[in-house]
Amino acid sequence: MEATKIVRRDTAERVRDTLERLAAERDIWVSTSHPDHGPHQVPLWYRWDGRSVWMCTKANSATVRNARAEPRVRLALPDAYDVVLLQGEARCHPAAEVPTAPAEAFAARFGWDPRAETAPYVYLSVTPRTVRAWHGTPELSGRVVMRDGAWLG
Repeated sequence: MEATKIVRRDTAERVRDTLERLAAERDIWVSTSHPDHGPHQVPLWYRWDGRSVWMCTKANSATVRNARAEPRVRLALPDAYDVVLLQGEARCHPAAEVPTAPAEAFAARFGWDPRAETAPYVYLSVTPRTVRAWHGTPELSGRVVMRDGAWLG
């Protein structure tokens, strides 16, 4: 097996690639932590609306309990070569109170509307404050592509 030559992207290119991936991918890893119970990580379906990541899970899940106790979360797209890590604070929206536009877009994308379920669901929205993106060690330097909620480059 041959190693793939990595061509270092500039910040603007990383931002563009990151935005394309956020719009195209389906799954994201969600990492939460509870002050007493420690870390918890799960993959969830998500939808990127151009500003925030929208996910949905059962209201009694550890993810929701943790986000309510400690809203700081980390999100990761599921590719260890083309890394995209997001950091921000989760906001919890009970299905009955979620804004219409993100709920409709989520339902359209996945063919499933959590608002119609018998069991209670909660939408989590995360507007990233920091985003890191890199391909291998040549791109570790300069991997921050969003700082304080503003895209760089």
